[in-house]
Amino acid sequence: MASWVVAGLALLLAMMALASARRLARRLDALNQSYWELRYEYTRLRSRLSRLDPEDDSPSSAQADPERVPPSVTFVPLSAMRKKDK
Repeated sequence: MASWVVAGLALLLAMMALASARRLARRLDALNQSYWELRYEYTRLRSRLSRLDPEDDSPSSAQADPERVPPSVTFVPLSAMRKKDK
């Protein structure tokens, strides 16, 4: 009789853990989607801003650092930053 109670409690606990894992997976998926939407929107707005307000080519800034090249922003996927297995 006691083994049935323990088995029932274990089954209930397993079902609760499964429901919690599914809920967390949905939240993680929504967070991931929000991240990529925000990144896309940021890039789109930055490109619009650069078209509206190009950097000025005043003589004072050109004389200060003539060899300066504007930095290019590149995307580095998180999988590339993963530590390599030895």
